[in-house]
Amino acid sequence: MFTRTESFKEFLRFYPIISVIIAIHIFLWILLALPVLGGGYLLNQMVGYNVLISEGEYWRLLTPIFVHASFGHMLFNSFSLVLFGPALERMLGKAKFIGVYLSTGVLANLATYVIEHEQFRHVGSSGAIFGLFGVYLYMVLKRKDLISYANSQLILTILVIGVIMTFLNPNINIIGHVFGLIAGVLLAPVFIGKSKRYV
Repeated sequence: MFTRTESFKEFLRFYPIISVIIAIHIFLWILLALPVLGGGYLLNQMVGYNVLISEGEYWRLLTPIFVHASFGHMLFNSFSLVLFGPALERMLGKAKFIGVYLSTGVLANLATYVIEHEQFRHVGSSGAIFGLFGVYLYMVLKRKDLISYANSQLILTILVIGVIMTFLNPNINIIGHVFGLIAGVLLAPVFIGKSKRYV
């Protein structure tokens, strides 16, 4: 389930949505890293900045999902998506996978806006990735017919580690992680529906 054996070309063909998301991550990181291309201005327009959201710049609830604070940040989130996204893209299909990824990411950012102080700034796709974990958690708890016992235990182990690391690491958007996970659990029944496709 989480072991990737595909070639690069096969991965692109089997998981086009994940491939596009990661391509956006890489493209934006390169763009933002090169001041000559106006990266600083673009980053300022995409970062989740609560005070500007309150002034009507609502796109900032979406754009932080695709930009990252550093190369390591981008690489870690992209690698997480490569590991944990394919099974859900295959099970849900392209449209529903996009829906759950973006909606949980936006809800995580909305919770960040509501709960954090007005000067709070954040970037990163972690809220959306935790949203995917929320979908897995829903299956572990409510749709055991869709996931094996071994994969259930693996998901729970990784999730516990992820939550613990959320509270231990500095400069983490804790609200985004927690509410991305909650959003994934709550929205999972809508996107999974009556699916019988096993992950």
